[in-house]
Amino acid sequence: MRGRRTSEEATVEQWARRVTTVRVIGTGAMGRGIAQLAAAGGLTVELADIRMDAVVGAAEHIGGMFDKLVSKGRMTAADAEAARARLRPVGEPLTPFQDCDLVVEAVREDIDTKRELFSSLEKVCPAETILVTNTSSLPVTAIAAALEDPSRVAGLHFFNPVPLMRLVEVVPGARTAEWVPGALADLVRRLGHEPVLAPDAPGFLVNHAGRGLVTEALQILSEGAAEPVDVDRIARDVLGLKMGPCELLDLTGMDVSHPVMESIWTGFYTEPRFRPSRLGRARLEAGLYGRKTGEGFYKYVDGAKQEPPEVTVPAVEPRPVWVHGDVREELGALLSTADVEVETGDEPSEHAVVLVAPFGQSTVAAAQGLPRERTLGVDPFGGFFTRLTVMVHPGLDRDAGRAGLAALAATGRDVTVVRDAPAPVAQRLLASIVNVACGIAEQRLARPRDIDTGVRLGLGYPRGPLEWADDAGADRVLEILRGLHASTGDPRYRPSAWLTERVALGLPLTEAGTAPSDLTS
Repeated sequence: MRGRRTSEEATVEQWARRVTTVRVIGTGAMGRGIAQLAAAGGLTVELADIRMDAVVGAAEHIGGMFDKLVSKGRMTAADAEAARARLRPVGEPLTPFQDCDLVVEAVREDIDTKRELFSSLEKVCPAETILVTNTSSLPVTAIAAALEDPSRVAGLHFFNPVPLMRLVEVVPGARTAEWVPGALADLVRRLGHEPVLAPDAPGFLVNHAGRGLVTEALQILSEGAAEPVDVDRIARDVLGLKMGPCELLDLTGMDVSHPVMESIWTGFYTEPRFRPSRLGRARLEAGLYGRKTGEGFYKYVDGAKQEPPEVTVPAVEPRPVWVHGDVREELGALLSTADVEVETGDEPSEHAVVLVAPFGQSTVAAAQGLPRERTLGVDPFGGFFTRLTVMVHPGLDRDAGRAGLAALAATGRDVTVVRDAPAPVAQRLLASIVNVACGIAEQRLARPRDIDTGVRLGLGYPRGPLEWADDAGADRVLEILRGLHASTGDPRYRPSAWLTERVALGLPLTEAGTAPSDLTS
C-alpha cells in the first residue's frame, strides 16, 4: 500500500540511527582518515592494528588533525576535544567486541589477507555487527565468500584523503542482505559524506567510469596524434577538467594506474572500450611512474612539473582566410575582431587559407572538394571560446599552414597544433568518457544519478558524464562515436545502446526511462 513503510525501510533507518561504535582495522592513511571522519561525526572509534605502536601513532595523528582544524576555524575547540575523546585505541584487531555496531577493514590490498581477517571477525563479532571492507579493487563477493554468513558483508570504498573526498561507494556483494546497502548509505550521509551505490564489478563505479579518459588519451598518444602536454592542455582548457589525463597518470603513478587498467580490461573479458595501451606497459617496465620517480609523461624538479612552453607562432606574410561549413559566421567573426581578412564568397580564392571544423571525422574527410594543400582543421567543440586546437594533415602546404596558424593565434587564444586524426582530441576524450558511462548504465551496473555523482565527486569532472553529454548534445556525441567507429573499425568506439536508444527516442541520458517492471508492478 502506497505510503506504508516496509520492514526493510524501518530496519535501514533503525540501524543507521543506532550506530554508536565502529572499529577501524588498519591504521594506514585510509584507516586514519576513516577514523577521523567517524570520530568527528559523533561515533566512538575503536582503533585496531596488529602493532600497538601504529595504533597509538594513529590516535596522535588524528588528534593533531583536529588541532589543525581548530586553528583554521573549521572546528571548535570543544568539538575537537569531544572527537578526540571518542578515539579508543584497542590494539589487536580481534580484541573482544562489546557494543560494536560496525567494523571497517582498511588493511593492505591482498584478498587472502582480507578473507582471513573477515573469517576470524565472524567468529568473534556480535551477530548484528556489519562487516565492511574499504577495498578499492578486490571483489566484495570473493572476500565475503570466506564467511558462513556473507549477508553481513559489504564494501564501503572511501577515497583519499577521506575527510576531504566526500564520495563513498557503497558496494553490496552478491549475497549481501538487501537492507544493508541502504543502511550504510544512511550512515555515510550522517557523517556528512555522499554515498553512491556501486556494483561489485571490476573498478566498482568510479574507477570503471574513469577508464574513458585515460585509455583514450593513451590511444591518442600511441597514434602519434598529439604530445602529452597537448592532450592535457586541451582537456583542461576545452573540456574544463582540473587535470589532464597525462598529469593524472603521473600523479597516481603508472605503477598503480596500468595494473588497474589491465585488471578492469581482463575483468570485463577484454572489452575493447577498456583496452590498455602498450605505452602504459612500456612506461611501467621502464620505471617512468611519474611524480614519485621524478619522470613520467613530464619531468619533475623538486616536485614541480616541467611543462613545455606554449606554441610560438612564426612571423609570416598575412593571407586571407576562408571558413567552411556551419561555423563560418562564428569563427569568421572571431577572426575579424583580430583584423584577419576573412573572405565571404561561396568558394575560397586561390591564395586563401581554408579552415574547416571537423566533427566526428578527420580534417581530410571534412575537406572534400576543397584545396587540401591549403586546408587546416580547427576543432569547433567548445565554441572557440578558449584554446583553439589546429589539426594538420600530411598534405598541407607549409606556408599556408603557417599563415593559418598565425591568423588563429591573432585572436589572442592559446593554440595547440596536433596531427590530423579520425576526430579532434577534445571530441575523442569526451565521447569516450560518455560512452563508458553509458555502458555502465546500459548494463544496469549503476543508476544514472549515481554515475554522474560518482564521477563528479570521485574524479573531479566539471559535470557527470551523462549530464555532460545532454548539455553538449547526445546526438553530437553519438555522431563522433559513429564517425570514429566507421573510420577506424576499432570496436572500442562502438556506441553504447544506452546512448543510441535515447538519442533515437529523444530522451535524456540521465533518465532511465520506462522499464519492463514498470508495467508489471
